[in-house]
Amino acid sequence: MGLNNLKPAAGSVKKNDSRRGRGEATGNGGTAGRGHKGAKSRSGYSKKVGFEGGQMPLQRRVPKFGFTNINRKEFTGVNLDTLQEYVDAGRIKDEVTIDVLVENRLAGKNDLVKILGRGELKAKLKITVHKFTASAQKAIEAAGGEAVTL
Repeated sequence: MGLNNLKPAAGSVKKNDSRRGRGEATGNGGTAGRGHKGAKSRSGYSKKVGFEGGQMPLQRRVPKFGFTNINRKEFTGVNLDTLQEYVDAGRIKDEVTIDVLVENRLAGKNDLVKILGRGELKAKLKITVHKFTASAQKAIEAAGGEAVTL
C-alpha cells in the first residue's frame, strides 16, 4: 500500500451539492450555472408542451380538416358467417347474448354490438344484441331464429 493508491471508504465522500448563486466563491455565482441570457436563464421559465425552439410546432404545421362528432356511438360488428362458424365448432349453442359474445371474444363487455349480414346462417338462433342490419334480421328469421333488440 502506498500513498498513491489510497481511496476514501465507499460512501464516505459526498457529491458537492452546494447552493448555487451564492457568490463567486462557490463556483456557481453570477449566472448560477444557467449560462448567459435566453429563456432558460430566467426565473419562472418552463418549456411549453410541443415547443420547438420557436420553429412552428408540428401540431400547427399539420393540416386539419373534418369534424368529430362527440356523440357518435361505435358498434362492434359481428357477421352471420362468424356466428355460423362458432355454431359449427360447438362454441355457440342455441342462444346468443352479449355474455356469449364476450366469452367467445367477439366483443368486449362494454361494447355495443351490431349483427351484420355477411354470409349465411343455417342454425336456428335466438340473438339478443343492440342492433341488427335489415339483411341480418331477414337471414336470422329465415333460418327460424329470433332477433331481439336490447
